Amino acid sequence: MDKNRIKRFADQVIGDMGSAMGAGLAYVGTKVGLFRSMAGAGPINADDLAKKTGLQSRYVTEWLKGMTCARYLDYDPENETYELPDEHAYLLASEGSDHYVGGLFYSVPMMLGMAPRVADAFVHGGGVPFSDYGSEGVLAVDLMNRGLYEKRFANYWLTTCPTTHKCLTTGGNVLDFGCGSGRVSIALAKAFPKSSFTGIDTDSASIKVAKDSVLQENLTEQVHFACGTTDQLPDNERYDLITICDCIHDLTDPLGTLENLRTLLLDNGILFVIEPKAADHLEDNIHPVGAMYYGMSVFHCMTQSLASGGPGLGTCMGPASMEALTRQAGFSRFETLEIKSQTNIFYAVGQ
Repeated sequence: MDKNRIKRFADQVIGDMGSAMGAGLAYVGTKVGLFRSMAGAGPINADDLAKKTGLQSRYVTEWLKGMTCARYLDYDPENETYELPDEHAYLLASEGSDHYVGGLFYSVPMMLGMAPRVADAFVHGGGVPFSDYGSEGVLAVDLMNRGLYEKRFANYWLTTCPTTHKCLTTGGNVLDFGCGSGRVSIALAKAFPKSSFTGIDTDSASIKVAKDSVLQENLTEQVHFACGTTDQLPDNERYDLITICDCIHDLTDPLGTLENLRTLLLDNGILFVIEPKAADHLEDNIHPVGAMYYGMSVFHCMTQSLASGGPGLGTCMGPASMEALTRQAGFSRFETLEIKSQTNIFYAVGQ
């Protein structure tokens, strides 16, 4: 055997464990507001940070040391102070922005907490339905996507479909399938006040969040949410735009769903699809984003589908698989949109 390769892999394992613990510590820092408290505060010692946040000093001290070793914080050994660099705060303490990463950290315990059940599913089949991830699951997905939807959907992503963008400006009809906590509909409603929006999702907890949010935004005349599937929609309703964001791969019946959505789409309408950014071939996904997405697939996305007897398409479908699926559902137009993103890929699908 190659001893150098053994050594390199042993180093990788230790590095992976360090990263895993770092992600867990980052979750705590996000959850209890430590990053937010350190943002823009300059150098601070552990006792002062504990007093500022009202948190337990011993835990804060150990957290600061761990985050320093993970290179999230800068440390001054002479003064024993810690500092969150502005460049790190830009990502860690910017909830509601399109560059906030806190949602990723919220997903860590939410997903890995299901690891024993997922391991059991490896042996006995089945999986973990979305509802079993609880309120933390709803929150994690919301935090991962909210800022992106609010800042980029109308002003950037949808401009790549100019005819649809113009339609919504003058007044269109929009369906968000798998709407989750409703952020897409709310963001687009603010941008297109003459258009009407409907969001549907099978998760009742997510729909409750969506309804509460639309009430807070005073958009109840323009945006409506319902718990269920396309069966809950009026028979004669047709849409200029249907959005399906980061959920086709989660579905129990992705083909049947797309077939139903095609019947709801106007002849000149667009099905706007967002999926995790992955290549068609495994060898092109061997990088940190690929490792993250395959892990999310096993612990969250694929297992949801398998829990209900679905095909378990998995997070990393790739453009070729997505195009084949939409054409099988009867769509004739498929375009990968020229939208820059490190983590997502965007498609415009039509009749």
